[in-house]
Amino acid sequence: MKFSHSLPFRNLKGKPVRTAILILLTALLSLTVFSGTLMITSLKTGLHSLESRLGADIMVVPYEATTKSSLENIVLQGATGYFYMNADKYQKILEREGIGQVSAQFFLASASSGCCSTAVQIIGFDPDTDFTITPWIKKSYGNTLQKYDVVVGNNLNLFVGDTVTFYGKECHVTAKLDKTGTSFDTAVFTNQDTIKALIQSSLDLNMNTFQNIDPEQVVSCVMINVAEGYTVEDVVNDINIHVKKVKAVRTKEMISGISDSLAGVSDVIGILIAVVWGLGIVILLLAFAMSINERKKEFAVLRVMGASRNRLAGIVMQEALLTCLFGSIVGIAVGLLVILPFNQLIEEQLNLPFLLPETGKIIGYVISAVIVSVISGSLTAGVSAFRISRIDTALILRGEN
Repeated sequence: MKFSHSLPFRNLKGKPVRTAILILLTALLSLTVFSGTLMITSLKTGLHSLESRLGADIMVVPYEATTKSSLENIVLQGATGYFYMNADKYQKILEREGIGQVSAQFFLASASSGCCSTAVQIIGFDPDTDFTITPWIKKSYGNTLQKYDVVVGNNLNLFVGDTVTFYGKECHVTAKLDKTGTSFDTAVFTNQDTIKALIQSSLDLNMNTFQNIDPEQVVSCVMINVAEGYTVEDVVNDINIHVKKVKAVRTKEMISGISDSLAGVSDVIGILIAVVWGLGIVILLLAFAMSINERKKEFAVLRVMGASRNRLAGIVMQEALLTCLFGSIVGIAVGLLVILPFNQLIEEQLNLPFLLPETGKIIGYVISAVIVSVISGSLTAGVSAFRISRIDTALILRGEN
């Protein structure tokens, strides 16, 4: 007797509850491995993005900025704020040995009152010397920023052509930056002429904490790349010893806390994947075993009708392949629907850099998760398939097994 190749599909369709349970279990496995892998990769990608955006070996700031925890809050956590030191500190830093690339940056936090369109962190840079922000901006905007031109982070609800007001000054959005998964996605960037004008305007409106400063004679921080032949540690120590009232900080030390947090989160996700995966495999093994036990007479009848032992095992394996394939697709679809639209919310809740990998890598993770889920499910079903191929038809039909 010829057995239809559609028999496994009809068997699954005829037992919808059993099939749904197997699909659900496989979906859980694929959801766990896919979502966990994507989460870990996105965290690592976000950290790498933060490292590249800082783009310097050393950051020099006013000493008070480090004692008040302002530095990490502004640079790493996206908090709005600002601090200043006299520009003569910049000149003294230039005179130290081991200084390679060097450029000043300027910080200003806009207010949420009527003088400003939105409360954001504004970062100014010197286009002539900058080596951290300019290369990033050039990917989105190849022209030179004019006075009152600004470039906005990816997460801000501002777009090219919009006008935004800061301390009574109208600024023009000329570009929107690519997403970085860091606090820079909610910042605004502009040249030093613009930000100095904005600082002055904030002073004129009595809305700046630093009332006794001249915007032309201050900087917020100095970014430094160490010259060849010098170590970062040596240059940091030299600046901290010879330039008063400033603090030189290694940028890698700044993100060490984030790295530790990321490692902790990654470990938790990894353990969760292993635990859920292990439990899922055991439950799948039991589910297939119970299913086969319930269907012994069904398989015995098929044997009497002429089905070979290999054919019975093949039916079980085909059913497993169908349920595992469909379940893995369902699980991955759920993972994509949760992570892709809500990646910004995930970043906010974790308080860590979070940047989804490129589309090609995500597709690779999808394919890998499907393969792993199908193979794992099929291997568990293989145990039951082996058992069913060994049944004694006569004993089962007599009710003795």
